[in-house]
Amino acid sequence: KRTAGKNNQASSQLSRIAAELVDRIEIIRGTSGALDVRGANQVINIVLFEEFSDSSLSYSANLNSYWDREYRPGGELSYGGQYGALNFLFGLQAQPRHEYRLTKETSRLGDWSVNDEIREERVREQTGYQMSVNLDYQLGENSSVRLNGLYGLDNADTDVDRWTTNLRTNPTTLTLEREESPNDRDNWEVGGDYEYIFGNDSRFKVLFIVNERNNDSLRERFLVNSPGVESKNLFLDTMAVDEERILRGSYTFNLASGQDIEAGVERAQTILDSSLRLATNIGTGAPSPDYGGLIPANVANANSVVEEIRYEPFLVHNWQINPRMSLESTLKVEISEIEQTGDVNNKRDFDFVKPKLDYRFDITPGLQLRATVEKTVSQLSFGDFVAASDFSDNDSNVLAGNVQLEQEESWQYQLNLEYRLPNDVGVVDGNVFYHDLENVIDRKAVVTTSGALESVNGNIGDGKRYGLNSNASIRLGMVGLPGVLATARFSVQDSEVTDSFLGIKRRMNQHVRGQIALGFRHDIPAWRMNWGFNWNNRFDGNRKTYDLEDIELTAGKPLSGLFVEHNAANGMTFRFEANNPIPNMMCRERHRYLGYITSGIIEEYEDNCSMNGKTLTLRVNGTF
Repeated sequence: KRTAGKNNQASSQLSRIAAELVDRIEIIRGTSGALDVRGANQVINIVLFEEFSDSSLSYSANLNSYWDREYRPGGELSYGGQYGALNFLFGLQAQPRHEYRLTKETSRLGDWSVNDEIREERVREQTGYQMSVNLDYQLGENSSVRLNGLYGLDNADTDVDRWTTNLRTNPTTLTLEREESPNDRDNWEVGGDYEYIFGNDSRFKVLFIVNERNNDSLRERFLVNSPGVESKNLFLDTMAVDEERILRGSYTFNLASGQDIEAGVERAQTILDSSLRLATNIGTGAPSPDYGGLIPANVANANSVVEEIRYEPFLVHNWQINPRMSLESTLKVEISEIEQTGDVNNKRDFDFVKPKLDYRFDITPGLQLRATVEKTVSQLSFGDFVAASDFSDNDSNVLAGNVQLEQEESWQYQLNLEYRLPNDVGVVDGNVFYHDLENVIDRKAVVTTSGALESVNGNIGDGKRYGLNSNASIRLGMVGLPGVLATARFSVQDSEVTDSFLGIKRRMNQHVRGQIALGFRHDIPAWRMNWGFNWNNRFDGNRKTYDLEDIELTAGKPLSGLFVEHNAANGMTFRFEANNPIPNMMCRERHRYLGYITSGIIEEYEDNCSMNGKTLTLRVNGTF
């Protein structure tokens, strides 16, 4: 059964289930009307024991060590079991997300003369707290109900120290700034579903999800004039409340032998209530205590409520053509209304038809071909509709919103071949895809009410995306390495769109060209232990982001991790993890142009690299 939730996801629920509750794990490679999950390559089905009278308490405690020699504890408790017809699972979690990041940026002017050097130290103190509950009650032989709930707190306070050396003076001069950025976030969610199975094996199901996320962020910047003497020069306060309400009902019935149909409708309401206040020490207005004692700045589209009401009737036909072939046909119709009120008032209506075909052919018991054709429509980020904080550029405080943003549409074609090696040795697969895009969302320029140009996320026209993905997971017993599992992933892709600023053909902004990932796991039963590592490297060459005033190139070092785990005789598990033992570095080269990039005249070159170092974790798990 799919978990009725967005934040309360199946992955987090599975991590709280004790191993002794699990009867078996199934891999489902075909399609069926009996499945709650549609459109997946495969479904991993975790089957619990029908009767498990005992309850169990699972615990996990961890201690994290960070690059700046800070130590943070964390832990999780899960209590689950069965009482009559009721299955229950409760969870409590507290996990640290501390981060220490160092950044160095050097700048040269357009004539290649030195400009300045910036060093930045950023410390984020963050701990996520979460409480969850999952209940499953069998009302009778043919009906059941499930209820899920979650509440989370995730406060993140960030402090920044920034040293700027002016290299254009002789002798050079040094400026020190610091920033305080408290960030308070919380979220809750309630979801549930009811299912009734009729005597002819037809099924009625209804589910609901209600959630809310609150984000209150403040950024204040201070110029340190001398030790103990400083002046504030930036106040940026943003508040956002996201709400979502979903109701979905469906009826599944047998049409003929080997065929079934699911018919239903989904209604969703999504709301963003956003406000932003900006103040600086520059201007002619009067300082305000409500703006941190600085002079309020006028920001367009700073206070808005964006609401979408969406209806989606759907029809899914499953056809088991023969024992080796299946075809799933889906037709969805999306009808929505998006209304924005506040500083901007705008209402628009949209409708889309979204068909899909999913064909599967078992060429042999171990070799499966899958072909899909699907029309997709992206879900819009309402944060792009309103003014928002810009944390990526110290020279820009606010990103403008675009009230005319529309959904990105795509015809997606995929062909997948999977081969499961004999004797459960492993599996290899390959996938080629092509996406024909309409209304691509990327950076573009819009004219503000004052007549100036602003850069926003907007629709820039048609585009395409295509590539190849391949995976392998092989047990190495055939070469004398029993208990060793090696995994590999290789992907390469490209894209094309017409740039809205220069009119040239280019890749999409921040388009990842591919990656290669390697993994290794060695189980040693005699020692009751296992160990392994993973390594992931992206292809970063010519990875650019085009904007109104600058062009950026980004690249990063590979990500890596390793672990060692020991299962003690008393049922306790001890695990040591090292994430990024080789420090991960991300670099960005930014070319700022005189005026706009259409001028072709580079005003400044910026070379920025940041690093956040390794994280070491010692974890202890057990079950009572």
